[in-house]
Amino acid sequence: MVNFYAINIATATEATHITHGGVFHGDEVIATAILSALGPVALNRTFCVPENTNAFVYDIGGGQYDHHQRGGNGSRENGVPYSSAGLIWRDFGRKLVSCEQAWAFVDQELIAGIDAADNGVLPGIDYPVKPASLYGLVSGFNPSWDSKAQSDEAFLEAVAFAQGVLARAIASAESKARAKALVDAAIEASEDQIIVLPRYAPWQEYVLASENPKAADALYVVFPGSRGGYNVQAIPDAIGSYGNRKPLPESWRGVPANDLQTASGVADANFCHKGGFIGGADSLNGALAMARKAIEA
Repeated sequence: MVNFYAINIATATEATHITHGGVFHGDEVIATAILSALGPVALNRTFCVPENTNAFVYDIGGGQYDHHQRGGNGSRENGVPYSSAGLIWRDFGRKLVSCEQAWAFVDQELIAGIDAADNGVLPGIDYPVKPASLYGLVSGFNPSWDSKAQSDEAFLEAVAFAQGVLARAIASAESKARAKALVDAAIEASEDQIIVLPRYAPWQEYVLASENPKAADALYVVFPGSRGGYNVQAIPDAIGSYGNRKPLPESWRGVPANDLQTASGVADANFCHKGGFIGGADSLNGALAMARKAIEA
């Protein structure tokens, strides 16, 4: 687990780190959380960076770790532009994880979203609601217009919250990185377009990114369910997609267990999601039978 050092508000002359004052946003709050995992932070929040400062300056001043200058400050290969959080994670995040895969997972699942939101490039949605996001939750720590709370105090509260999120994201990424060997072995051992995992492990990224031709040909993954029995899950057509290479049959979806058993011909089949992306049976043989029958359908 990541350990965090103390963060104190400091004067400009005492500061080891400098960022902008006033209203704070998700990017410099997450950036501060990252920096606080590297060493103590004596932070000055200001609107004017002192000349000849030796402090680490970010999200202000137009330097190496700011992104407000004309043209921004670079983008990822996927086009998501960097904010201060992404720039700092890019250069220092590897010090907080055990492997490149874990670093990449944190970047794609946490940091890139912060960067996108701060640069105003999040995709729109089809419903008249504002989606909850880490960026929005962090911004919610700003003092309200009629509050007497001090901005610096609120900023430190937001960073403490962000530290917890960052620590959990790193732990999750490390865990996911450890799953690669298990998933790769299951891909190699797979037969008849069905991958069988001996236990549940994060598999989607590894299956979809695998260069093993068996992974490209696979349609379903079978694994022990968290509530007993075994699940059979359709492999998505892309990460984050709601589409599947081959959904479970329409006649199975969302029906009671008795009807599912009749429709599938699998005696211990117990459910199939109405979306057709996952189903289950009481036994491994039952889940395998569901997968085989779905392939034939």
